[in-house]
Amino acid sequence: MKPVKIGLLGLGNIGTGTYKLLEMNRRQIESAAGVHISIDKILEKDVKKDRGVFVDSAKFTQNPNDILKDQDTDIVIELLGGIEPATDYMLEAMKNKKHVVTANKAAVAASYDKLGRCASENSAIFRFEASACGGVPILNAITTALSANEFLEVLGIVNGTTNYILTQMEESGLDYEDALKSAQEKGFAEADPKADVEGIDSANKLTILIALRFGKYVKPRDIPTIGINKITKLQIEEARAQGCKMKLLASAKIQDDELEYSVKPVLLKNNHPLAGVSNEFNAIFLHGNAAGDLMFYGKGAGPLPTASAVLGDVIEIAKAINLRRNQNGGK
Repeated sequence: MKPVKIGLLGLGNIGTGTYKLLEMNRRQIESAAGVHISIDKILEKDVKKDRGVFVDSAKFTQNPNDILKDQDTDIVIELLGGIEPATDYMLEAMKNKKHVVTANKAAVAASYDKLGRCASENSAIFRFEASACGGVPILNAITTALSANEFLEVLGIVNGTTNYILTQMEESGLDYEDALKSAQEKGFAEADPKADVEGIDSANKLTILIALRFGKYVKPRDIPTIGINKITKLQIEEARAQGCKMKLLASAKIQDDELEYSVKPVLLKNNHPLAGVSNEFNAIFLHGNAAGDLMFYGKGAGPLPTASAVLGDVIEIAKAINLRRNQNGGK
C-alpha cells in the first residue's frame, strides 16, 4: 500500500516531539490510520543539533519548496511558529494540493478565514487541533461529538505559563517576579514571556475557539485583553481570604443575544471546577444544553502532549487520503 508522505516544517521542540512520537508509537499510529506514514523531508537550518532522536541527514532541506512543491508530499506539518513565513508556507502548500496540519495558534488566529478559504478552494484538509490547548482535544470535541449542543459560554485556562505563575504565587507565596523566574527555570516560560504573561497567547487561542464554537471570526487584537504581569502577592492573598483563586481566563459567552469575549485575571470561588487547575495544566469549561457541564483538562503545552494532537490530525487526514486512494483504485 502506498505510504502517506509528510513534509515537516521545523524541527524545534514540537517538531522533535512529533518526530519522536511517530517513532515511539508507530504501530499504534499506523494501525489507527490504516496506512504507513513517513516523514520524508524536514525544513530545518540546524541539522547538527542533538535532539535525542536519530534523524537521517538526507531528510533535511533549507529550501521550503522542496516540501511545498514536491509532488510526492501528501501532508505538510507546519511547526515553525510565528505568523510569517509560516502562514505563506501553509497557503502555498494548500495551493499545491497538500493537506496541512499546524500547532501554530498565532498564524491560525491571524489568518483563520484566509487559511480556511484556501483549504476549501484547493480541496485540502486543514487541521489545527494543537493550536488551542496542546494535547487537550477540545477543537475536535466541539466540532464533532458535541456539535449537536448549543453552548452559551466557553471559559478556559488556556495558557500553562500564566497558570503556573499564579499557582506558585498562591501555593508557595512567591511574588510575581520569583514565580516567573521559576517558570523560566522549568522551561514553562520563554526568556521573553510577553506573549504569555500579557495574555496575547490566550487571545490567539480564544479567537480560534470563538470561530469554531460561535461561528464568528474575532481578531486577537480586538479581544479585550489584560495579562497577569501586574498581579501582586497582596492581590493573591486577598483572593485567598475571600475563598477564591486568581486565574487568567479566556471567556466567550452569549449575553442578551450578543457575543461578549475577554482575556483577563478573574477571581474564582474555590469550588469552581477551574479553580482546581494548577501549575502548567490547561482546562476548558463548557455547558451544553444537552450534554450539561463538561471540562476538558490536561497539559496544554510541551513537545509530546502537543505532538499527540498534531499526529491525531495526521491520522485523520491519512484516513481520508487512504479512502480516496481506495476509491480511485489505489492511486
